[in-house]
Amino acid sequence: MSTFQAPKGTYDLIPPRSAVFLAVRDTIATQVRNAGYGYVETPGFEDVNLFARGVGESTDIVTKEMYTLTTKGGDQLALRPEGTASVLRAALQANLHKQGNLPVKLWYSGSYYRYERAQAGRYRHFSQVGAEAIGAEDPALDAELIILADQAYRALGLRQYRILLNSLGDKECRPVYREALQTFLRGLDLDEETLRRAEINPLRVLDDKRVDVQKQLVDAPLLRDYLCDACKAYHEQVRELITAAGVVFEDDLKLVRGLDYYTRTTFEFVHDGLGSQSAVGGGGRYDGLSEMIGGPALPSVGWALGVDRTVLALEAEGVTLDLPAPTSVFAVALGEEARRVLFGKVTELRRAGIAADFSFGGKGLKGSMKDANRSGARLTLVAGERDLAEGVVQLKDMESGEQRAVALDEVLEAVRAQLA
Repeated sequence: MSTFQAPKGTYDLIPPRSAVFLAVRDTIATQVRNAGYGYVETPGFEDVNLFARGVGESTDIVTKEMYTLTTKGGDQLALRPEGTASVLRAALQANLHKQGNLPVKLWYSGSYYRYERAQAGRYRHFSQVGAEAIGAEDPALDAELIILADQAYRALGLRQYRILLNSLGDKECRPVYREALQTFLRGLDLDEETLRRAEINPLRVLDDKRVDVQKQLVDAPLLRDYLCDACKAYHEQVRELITAAGVVFEDDLKLVRGLDYYTRTTFEFVHDGLGSQSAVGGGGRYDGLSEMIGGPALPSVGWALGVDRTVLALEAEGVTLDLPAPTSVFAVALGEEARRVLFGKVTELRRAGIAADFSFGGKGLKGSMKDANRSGARLTLVAGERDLAEGVVQLKDMESGEQRAVALDEVLEAVRAQLA
């Protein structure tokens, strides 16, 4: 065993489980690509102020969980704790909003980092696939993203998840609610840190998971009762559109999520088979984030779906993804001349788009056939000196056990026909 281990709260993805993670990413990505979202990739670290301003200085992410560093040049950087702020920064820097096609629709996939208490389903390094629609205020966009996430989970075979939905109001009606909530919170028996948080952003307190805090919040004023007419109408349109699409959701009047930039629509996908870390994905509208980070007014909406949490949800439901075997053809060479010839055939198959592998290390027939079995290959090519003298190789079907001789110059056609 190596002297070194993966850092606490992180994990290595290795075969065969890594293939499940790739399949989850690909399935989610397929949904958003089909809806016109283009791929964007951002650095793993950003200016620390991008997250302090955008995510919110009162959030646990900024105050407790960010990995920060100072460069030799004195720059303050942070490993990205989430994706939205980085994607919006990249879109603004590239002036995508000035090219006339709003909304700018982008999707991304990558690793994110938070210094959290490590436990099942909550890691310090985690993987997400996200989608953002930048520059348009339209309830149909909010609905589109919720529907796309729902389609992704259903395409994976998940069924035991719930969609929670709420509206957080806007800059017109939220200040009135904020003041009412702060007045309520000041009358509670809360610790000094929670009271300080309540003065910066009282909605953060609603997201507090401690039982003693939640008990005191039972009679807290609800944002629903303070929404302006415009926000009520907007939210109702979102609800109508996703209902018409056959997407089932639950109204959660206390759903605020852990980021300060959300406005109006906010939603979360939760899975009851994951214990306390039940959220598998979520998102919402963030109409003011662009201005927070120095850009123009660009109303936007998006989500991020956790790949790690989604895999755990699949395992909790006992869902096994139908993954293609990584290798379709495995070549076993007996003797030096056979090694040269079959290695050439493997290269030919790969160039034709057929997944092929080779028995490396000169293990002999028995050891090489064990490798062929472990590879999951449907077909095996076997050749020795006698085969080559006759100008053939043996093509074996690993499922049926049937084996036949195939001329050397007909291997590609024979493999294609048998795999089809």
